[in-house]
Amino acid sequence: MIGQLRSVVIDCPDPRALAGFYAELLGLSIAEDDTDDDWVVLGGPRGQYPRIAFQAAPDLRAPNWPDPERPQQFHLDVQVDDVDAAEQRVLALGARRLPGEGDDFRVYADPAGHPFCLVFE
Repeated sequence: MIGQLRSVVIDCPDPRALAGFYAELLGLSIAEDDTDDDWVVLGGPRGQYPRIAFQAAPDLRAPNWPDPERPQQFHLDVQVDDVDAAEQRVLALGARRLPGEGDDFRVYADPAGHPFCLVFE
């Protein structure tokens, strides 16, 4: 095992509204909530995973199942203890590093091109 599934992240125009929908649908509560409404997380407290996160994407072209021109859109956050070691392993499996990172995450593409993040604290 390289890491642990931390979050499934869903892009959407209004994270608070979509999180409210899934909170009702799944019986989950809000665990994290940005004051600027760009990021809302459902599930347990930090350290208790997996969770569902909703990320602002104001110009999102919504999926239109099963139209391949507008496919499903989400990415996985994978919690790791040692991001450098995890990076070596995912690259060896066929992932590639993508532009963009933060203080606690790095972005990659899986072998088919789907983005995912290695997240560390």
